[in-house]
Amino acid sequence: MLVGRAAVRLCSMSAAASMTVDPLYPGTAVARMLASRERVASLSQDELSGEWESVRKKILWASGLRDLPNVAPGNGYTGHAFNDHNHCDATTMLGEVAHNLNQAGTNQVAGIAIGNRLGPGIEKASLPELGPGGSWSTCTNGCHLDPPQDVAHVQFRSRIAFKLVWCPPAFSTFVLVDDDGELLASGSPTGQLPHPMERQANFKLVAGSKYARAAEKLGAES
Repeated sequence: MLVGRAAVRLCSMSAAASMTVDPLYPGTAVARMLASRERVASLSQDELSGEWESVRKKILWASGLRDLPNVAPGNGYTGHAFNDHNHCDATTMLGEVAHNLNQAGTNQVAGIAIGNRLGPGIEKASLPELGPGGSWSTCTNGCHLDPPQDVAHVQFRSRIAFKLVWCPPAFSTFVLVDDDGELLASGSPTGQLPHPMERQANFKLVAGSKYARAAEKLGAES
């Protein structure tokens, strides 16, 4: 009986953790976000410094996303994720929130199409083992503002699990930082990286914000 009670208690604790609500960004799938960061922490610098496509797949895994490069956009396609200047936020949102749209007015994200229906793709691409809710690589534009006015924080009312930022001045190393801009991991991948202009534009989107600090520091040290 003691084992049974202990098992029930553990299940109750797990359920409570999965239902934690972020009061500022209530669309956040908190348990999933924390699990994503744990996955990032498990990746060594060597693992994140291999051939780029292999590294990108590890980042997708840490995000809670499947590697789906051969499906149509809107059906879970993730070939663009972390592969350009903008789709570099790993966002974990509650299931119902994943179907939120970019709406005109106070909930509009600048530079993002009105509507921006991502829900069906999020459901197909998200790995269930990371926890309740879904994951997506959302657009970072607007994150330099305080508070951030990007897709994660405005459309989904969700914190990011992490953001990929390329480090100036060489833009050959990247950092993964959390929603507070704190460094989680870094790597210097090889092979066919995103175009140099994409990597430079990626940093410009975060310049002057908390998300730029770790990239600037590591870039200066390099």
